[in-house]
Amino acid sequence: MPSRHGGDSRPPPDPSVTRIEGPWRHLEVHANGIRFHVVEAQSDEMSAADRPLVILLHGFGSFWWSWRHQLRGLRGARVVAVDLRGYGGSDKPPRGYDGWTLAGDTAGLVRALGHESATLVGHADGGLVCWATSVLHPRAVRAIALVSSPHPVALRASALTRRDQGLALLPSMLRYQLPFWPERALTRGDAADLEALVRSRASGRWQATADFAETIGHMRRAIQIPSAAHSALEYQRWAVRSQLRGEGLRFMRSMKRPLAVPVLHLRGDADPYVLADPVHRTQQFAPHGRYVSISGAGHFAHEEEPETVNERLTQFLRQGG
Repeated sequence: MPSRHGGDSRPPPDPSVTRIEGPWRHLEVHANGIRFHVVEAQSDEMSAADRPLVILLHGFGSFWWSWRHQLRGLRGARVVAVDLRGYGGSDKPPRGYDGWTLAGDTAGLVRALGHESATLVGHADGGLVCWATSVLHPRAVRAIALVSSPHPVALRASALTRRDQGLALLPSMLRYQLPFWPERALTRGDAADLEALVRSRASGRWQATADFAETIGHMRRAIQIPSAAHSALEYQRWAVRSQLRGEGLRFMRSMKRPLAVPVLHLRGDADPYVLADPVHRTQQFAPHGRYVSISGAGHFAHEEEPETVNERLTQFLRQGG
């Protein structure tokens, strides 16, 4: 009988496929009522508790592996990458994919890792978690750095008022609102649609590398872990449906509060998904932030141009980020 994975009769992958070996260690950390898969960079420096904490939060359809270059390249801090709620090796509860709960997840992780505050670094959906945590749990956040993740109010305004940003962002988000079908589409054919999505947003230069081939293989396996695709899509569903509900209106009002932490925003200048306009609008909410364009990179600047991104992040961390 055909399976739910596009007619492939193989069993779905186990969460253990995300425990990829490297110069890091894999941890299980309990926070906000669930278990998270956390990957901590190895370090010969001072003990973990004595170093400032940096938490790396991945984007849609990915998992901690998207931060492999930062786990290897960032120094002077305790650097950890997390599988967000519902992804990879973390728990996949049926609920909790709203901005309020996701912010609570991250604040809980800071405490569970033994720290009072952290610098948060997020890509895309992970960036939304950074913005939300900095506003809703300000004591837990020292600074935030974003990769192609403008302020949520700025991104919404740009998508609704500019045709180019609306066409880039809204078609996929609206498709994801359907029940059941998007999960099947994302996982069928060994998750071929996920690779197509990543290719549509990435630079051609990265796509031609062995690093891309390895990464897309890991991503295609991880999204087929039972419930991972559904959980990933729930982030997108909440982002749209909440706009028509009281909780979403309250969340967006909360996001308009002034930020009291340093902000760094990085965007690939060839990103076809998050355009320049919402980043420009973000300056209204973080007027003292630093806004950097990464030459030649698409939507995944931290993976496409890791040396440049690591240099910018290292400078930000040294200056108090």
